[in-house]
Amino acid sequence: MSFTTGENVGSYRIMEKLGRGGMATVFKAYHASLDRYVALKVLHPAFLEDPNFLARFQREARLVAKLEHQNIVPVYDFADHEEQPYLVMKYVEGETLKAHLNRGRLSPELVWDVVNAVGAGLAHAHNEGILHRDIKPSNVIVANDGRIYLADFGLARIAQMGESTLSSDMIMGTPQYISPEQAKGEKNLDNRTDIYSFAVMLYEMVVGQVPFSSDTPFSIIHDHIYSPLPLPHLVNPSVPDEVERVLLKALAKERDDRHENVEALSQAFKQAWEDSNVDMADVTMTSPIRYVAPAPTPPPTVPPVATVVQEAKVEEATLPPEKTKIAEKPKKKKRNWWAFIAVVVLLFAAIAFAISTLGQDNLLNSLENEIPNEELPLPPLNEEGEAPLPMGEETHPDILAARKDVGENPDDPYAHRDLALALLDNSERKNQLVYKELSLAADLAGDDLRFFEDTGFAFMDRGAFTASAAMFLRATKISQEVGEDAEWFISLFHETAYKAASQPEMPNYLPFEEIGKIDEPMMLIVQARHTFYHGDPEDAMGLLNEVKRIKPGFPEALLFEGEIHARRKNADEARQVFEILLADLGTPEWIVVEAENALSQLP
Repeated sequence: MSFTTGENVGSYRIMEKLGRGGMATVFKAYHASLDRYVALKVLHPAFLEDPNFLARFQREARLVAKLEHQNIVPVYDFADHEEQPYLVMKYVEGETLKAHLNRGRLSPELVWDVVNAVGAGLAHAHNEGILHRDIKPSNVIVANDGRIYLADFGLARIAQMGESTLSSDMIMGTPQYISPEQAKGEKNLDNRTDIYSFAVMLYEMVVGQVPFSSDTPFSIIHDHIYSPLPLPHLVNPSVPDEVERVLLKALAKERDDRHENVEALSQAFKQAWEDSNVDMADVTMTSPIRYVAPAPTPPPTVPPVATVVQEAKVEEATLPPEKTKIAEKPKKKKRNWWAFIAVVVLLFAAIAFAISTLGQDNLLNSLENEIPNEELPLPPLNEEGEAPLPMGEETHPDILAARKDVGENPDDPYAHRDLALALLDNSERKNQLVYKELSLAADLAGDDLRFFEDTGFAFMDRGAFTASAAMFLRATKISQEVGEDAEWFISLFHETAYKAASQPEMPNYLPFEEIGKIDEPMMLIVQARHTFYHGDPEDAMGLLNEVKRIKPGFPEALLFEGEIHARRKNADEARQVFEILLADLGTPEWIVVEAENALSQLP
C-alpha cells in the first residue's frame, strides 16, 4: 500500500498530497481517534540506499521530537511504512513568511514578532545541541492565530547525519541563505552557521531583498564565500545605521566575527531598532526583483520540507531574485544576446586553444588562424588599426571608467577583462576591441586560477554558457595540475557545458575532445545533447546509452534522458525520470532546478 489519497497509513488516513521537496513528499492526514489533522513528511526512497538509515532515522527523530517549544513545529511521531520512513508533525494553518515578503512591505509588528519567535525557537534548539541548517522565510510559518513557528529541524538534521553517498559531502541549506562555512562543505558547523542564515533573513526583511542572488546556485554560493556584503543602506537608504551595524556583524564571513549566540543577535537587532528612533512603518520593504529567464516559465516551489501549512499550494518562483541595482549606477543598454554570445564564444575558443597549444604566443594570431573570416564580420578599422565604437558608446561611463583602469594598470588581467565586459555590455555588435582586451587579459592571467573562476562567473551570469564552460574547463585543468581539489570547478563546468550544448556553434569553440581529456562521461553527454538538437537524434541516443553503460546513475544523463522523453511527448516517462532526480539527495542543485522546471511544463 503506497502513500496515496484515501489510503490508511497506520492510524492516519491520507487526505491529500501537499507537495514535495528535495528530501520529502508531504501529505495532509487525519487521525480519527484524536480527531486532528497532521502533516506526514515521507522521506524519499533514495535514503534507503544507506543500509543503516532506518536505525539512524529513529535515533535522530527521537532527538528532534524532544524539541518542545512554542515557536517550533512539534514532531508527534515517527515510523516507517513499507520501509519508507516518515515523520508526523503538527499541521499548521497559515502562511509562510516568504508569502508575506512576496506581497511587499512587512508590518513593524510582524518584523518584531518574527525576530522574537525565530530567535527564541532557535536559541532553544541550540541549547539542546541541535542546529537547524536551513533557516529561510519559507521555513517560518505565520499561523492564522498569530503564532509564529520555525519549521524543518527534523529533515535538516536527519539528512545531514547521512552516511550514504546521497547525503555525505552534500551541502545542506538553501543557496540564498547558506553560510560561508556551509557553502564550503565544512563539517564542524556550530550555532553560528544558523546565526548567519537568520541574519540573511533579517537582511531580507529590512532591506527588501537577500544580499546575494543570481541565476545560478553556484554563483550565489560563490558570493557568500568571497563577495563583500552589499551595504544595506546602499540598497535601501531607509535602513538605520544602527541596524546596518548589527547585520554587518551577523553576516561576517568568519564565524568568529559574528555574534556569540542567537540571543545576542536578537537582542542587538531589537536594541538597534529602539536606538534608531525610526518608525519601522516608514521603512519601505521593496519587493525583490525576480530574475526572468529566457527559458520556459519557472515552476512553483514546494512547501517547507519539514512542515506544511495550508499555504503550501501557493506558487512561488523557483529562480532567485536578481540583484537590485543601486540608483546611482548608470543604466545599461539592452543587450543583443545573439551578438553577445557570438563575440564571447569566438574569443574564448581561441583562448582555450592558445593556452593548451605549445608555441602559440599571440592569442590574437591564434584567433585569426582558427576562425574563418566569414564567421567574424568586423567594421572598418580606423587609422590606429582598431574598430571604432558606435556613436555615443565611446562616452559610456562604464567604458570610460574601464579604459581609465586599463591605462593605470596595463598589466592587470582583471582591468582588461573588465574593459571587455564593459564593451560587451554596452555595444550592440561584435567589436575587435573586445577580442583584443579579452585576449590580453587571458595572456596576462597565465595560470591564475581565481581569474578563470571569476571570468567564468562573469559570463555565466550573462548567459554566455559556452564561454563560461571554457573558463571553468581551464580552471579545472589548472586545479588538477597544481594538485588542488577540482570538484568545485567540475560542477560548474558540468552545468555550463550542458547548457551550452544546445547552441549550434558550441563544438567549434569548445571541442568535444578537449572535454574528453578530463571528463569522458560529460563529453558524451554534451556531444549527445548537441547531436540531438543539431544532428541525428538516433546518434544522440547511442551516445546517451554509452554514458549509462560506463557511468550508471549519472545525473546529467538522467536529466538528458528526461529531456528527450519530454521533447518526444512521452510525458509519463519524462515525469518518472525527473522524479527520480528530485528524490535523490545527491542530485546537484542546478539539475534539481532544471528537473522541476521541466516537470512544470509536462501536460
